[in-house]
Amino acid sequence: MTDPGATNVNKRAVLLVTCAAAFVFPFMGSSVNVALPSIGVGLRMSAVSLAWVATSFLLTSSILLIPFGRVADSRGRKRVLITGVGVYTVGSVLAALSLNGTMLIAARAVQGSGGAMLASTAVAILAATFGPGERGRALGINAAALYTGLSIGPAIGGILTQSFGWRAVFLVNVPLGLALLLAALYKLPDQKPASASRSFDWRGFATYAISLTGGVYGLTQLPAPHGFVSIGAGIAAFVVLIHIERASDHPLIDTALFRSNMPFAMSNLAAFLNYSAFYAATFLLSLYLQIAAGLTPRATGIVLVSMPVIQAVVSPIAGRLSDRIEPRILASVGMALTAGALFAMSRLDTVSPLALVILALALLGLGVGIFSTPNTNAVMASVDSSQYGIASATLSTTRQVGMVLSMGVATLFIASRIGAVDVAAAPPHLFVDAMQSTFILCTVACLIGIAASLSRGSIHGKRLARSETR
Repeated sequence: MTDPGATNVNKRAVLLVTCAAAFVFPFMGSSVNVALPSIGVGLRMSAVSLAWVATSFLLTSSILLIPFGRVADSRGRKRVLITGVGVYTVGSVLAALSLNGTMLIAARAVQGSGGAMLASTAVAILAATFGPGERGRALGINAAALYTGLSIGPAIGGILTQSFGWRAVFLVNVPLGLALLLAALYKLPDQKPASASRSFDWRGFATYAISLTGGVYGLTQLPAPHGFVSIGAGIAAFVVLIHIERASDHPLIDTALFRSNMPFAMSNLAAFLNYSAFYAATFLLSLYLQIAAGLTPRATGIVLVSMPVIQAVVSPIAGRLSDRIEPRILASVGMALTAGALFAMSRLDTVSPLALVILALALLGLGVGIFSTPNTNAVMASVDSSQYGIASATLSTTRQVGMVLSMGVATLFIASRIGAVDVAAAPPHLFVDAMQSTFILCTVACLIGIAASLSRGSIHGKRLARSETR
């Protein structure tokens, strides 16, 4: 179902701006991954601390996605998106000016808050503009823009890092952010709030933040005693959160939506498991190629391009197919390919040929590209247009939490094998051991995700039934 006002909207302009928004953030993340070893040397950071450069962004955005989705539905999605672009740009400046690891991690958290505003609105704006028969194609183009950012990021990040230093990776995002800000101001139409303004669930938000932060921080601190305490606090807060949300008149997380909407619930679970499985791959392989294989940042960036290039090509095709073929079939095939790629990565060692790395990355890109757009289409097709904001934010949150968990597991294995030594002094064989263990566990998570993907039920049949009852 489309937004009633969508017929008078310049759809091409909306698609252009949302695609630009989809491009910026993955460009940032993928370019930073290539720069991590140089950042570690420049700021004397350990591999564990470098993981927090990525995790702080993901954790902050994961905490704030659903709240901003609520705000966007009740106050206006364009307003939240524009604010998010501004905050993200400020965070990029702060990151470039960082004097130590702590300041950089904090700046990345600022970027993450801006990213939450963007991720909770861009897909919702797109879904409200394009109808069921064309939404898959639009989402596919949007996903292609996202993967183009992922594709260009490693190459540009490697060139910038090697030629101008790692700070240039953050500075290049400033003009990109300003250009996106102007485009959003003048090209996006003013949209009426999709739902009435209502009281904010502060208790639910605080409990959710404690649960997620406690769990992720504890995971990265294991096997220290305070790591177990932090994880226990996170689990306890999650149990309290479920109780609060069930009793709330205006819950932050609509647990009823998960209980009553099987396609929505299973699609989100599939996204969580898929991103938990594959997200740490780029982070780990960036360190692997520079620490174990001895590649330069520029060469590393070129190798890492092989994954998102495939994703950029495949995503629009998968999006169009998902308008005709059940998303659960396409997404499950994608997850099976992803599991195969992750298992291949678990076999890499210090003498593996570079061609094997590229082949595994290409297979991973194919799997994720086939999974992503059909899964997003399934989520957005399973809810009413008034719920697009919260549905988009919930899906983004499950993906982000999956990413955080993926990074947390990688950090756990790195800490247990290497410890808190400077990244430049890390023994290559110990890092490879940590990487292999991470990928084995990720393969298992991906295989479990296939079951969730297959069990979501049919989307197109229910959509047809809804249209016939009108």
